[in-house]
Amino acid sequence: MEPFYRVREFSTVRELMEMSARLFGDRPAFEIKRGDAHFEVTYQAYLADINALSTALIDRGGPAVRAGICADNCYEYCLTYISVICAGGVVVPIDKELHTPDILGIIETAEVQLLFCDEKFLQKHGAAMPSSVQLICFRAEAPAQGERFDDVLAAGKRLNASGNALYQQVRHDPEALCTLLFTSGTTGTSKGVMLCQRNFVFEVKAAMGVLKIHPEDCGISLLPLHHTFESAIILFFAPYAGAKVTFCEGFTHVLRNMKEFNPTVFVAVPQVLEIVHKRILKAINKKRFGAVKFEVGKALCKGASKVNIDLKRVVFKEIQETFGGHMRLIICGGAPIDPQIIKDFDAFGIQVVFGYGLTECAPLAIINHDRLRTTDSIGQPLPGVQAKIIDKDENGVGEVCVKGDMVMLGYYRNPEATAAVMDADGFLHTGDLGFVDAKGNYHLTGRCKNVIVTSNGKNIYPEELEYHINASDVVAASMVEGVEDKNGEVRVHAQLLPDLDELEEKIGRKPTKEEVDRAMKDVVDQVNAQLPGFKHIRTFAVRSKEFVMTTTQKIKRESNKS
Repeated sequence: MEPFYRVREFSTVRELMEMSARLFGDRPAFEIKRGDAHFEVTYQAYLADINALSTALIDRGGPAVRAGICADNCYEYCLTYISVICAGGVVVPIDKELHTPDILGIIETAEVQLLFCDEKFLQKHGAAMPSSVQLICFRAEAPAQGERFDDVLAAGKRLNASGNALYQQVRHDPEALCTLLFTSGTTGTSKGVMLCQRNFVFEVKAAMGVLKIHPEDCGISLLPLHHTFESAIILFFAPYAGAKVTFCEGFTHVLRNMKEFNPTVFVAVPQVLEIVHKRILKAINKKRFGAVKFEVGKALCKGASKVNIDLKRVVFKEIQETFGGHMRLIICGGAPIDPQIIKDFDAFGIQVVFGYGLTECAPLAIINHDRLRTTDSIGQPLPGVQAKIIDKDENGVGEVCVKGDMVMLGYYRNPEATAAVMDADGFLHTGDLGFVDAKGNYHLTGRCKNVIVTSNGKNIYPEELEYHINASDVVAASMVEGVEDKNGEVRVHAQLLPDLDELEEKIGRKPTKEEVDRAMKDVVDQVNAQLPGFKHIRTFAVRSKEFVMTTTQKIKRESNKS
């Protein structure tokens, strides 16, 4: 695929930030909320802060400083992430939901010298932090441990003002390690993904060649910034475009924050869109003739679009207001999504672009771009990316492999693990299963390690069955797995988490256990009716506890095994 938008040239992260300050200097890079007050940071001010913090980092840890970040999303997080790279160091983003031993394991493995955190972190983990690590606390007047971030930034500004601008001495190597991301919270199996500036530069150029973000756009950050999908868009795509970034106060506050900030761009995982979509449809169906009006509205908008008249924001104005009234683009990734959700959001006047990738490719490799706009595939490889399917079965399903300048340097101090996923031709074996259709669009079917192989040799992809189960409005979440029966034969088993609120609303009172079980059996029967016999769910269990989830709202399969 060739880019169809013109892309500017740059080769390092510092060049990107300097270019953004030059082109968009007086435009806001961030809108920050403190209490009830809002204020903006311009691109010129952002670059000045990057220069100051870069100098402060070099002054403390040298040009090869190792700095971890473990905190909620905020301006200081973004500033630190970029400044460490611009200082010639290595940034180590750490999942704030990890347990103390896991955090300590990452700090030790990555040889972290400075750890940027917040007061929540100090309360949970501060007492266990080694004395060899300097703690620097965001947004704290008098932190219980370590130093105030504002003091460190101020020290850097003083050094730069005095003529001792250490950041200017850095010689940037696009191929050198600059970011170390750990793929798992379990220290025994965690792998450190090594990324360099070349990876990030390639991602920006490739994505911005097929996806348009404007200087007038405002993005709201919800997913944790240690997640590469979020960090790539918020930290690199937004500055390239000159767009503004704001911060959501958490999953439970997302709709309220959208009305406060009026964003136009949103990065989401499928579960977030599924929840919002269900709420919207529920509200529609509660209204008199709501479902009929909804379908008529979609048909009216579709007809008008054929004569270049866009009625979506008029017909679905009320739904638009749910997102603040200005939402135009949602970039989604991390797991498969129901095509109907993409179609419905498009009807609302909101484009959903699905991006596929993984941490090891920084993270995007395949995208449903501006000119493709498919609803049932993950799209096509980014410009400069090669992709292929290997070890295909009789249906053309095999492992997805990708190659390009976005692919990691390797796993940190783990050549065996690197060799296991990188072949001699430079292709990264993703571990995801999929196929390519006649138009060259890629489709995912599941994960290699999740495939259920039946006794007669048939392959069943749990994600396909979960997709059908989760389509039910009385199921909050599900996980399908293969289990052995007493004869040693593998059967398909499903764990179902019922949506008790939805069931209560349908019945008109709190449901009994028997009614919940019956409702779940009805769901399983309906799913089985849609599938060939070898894919049928043979047994199921009704969960009373929430699934253990990752911070990007994906079910941790190993932690939820029956």
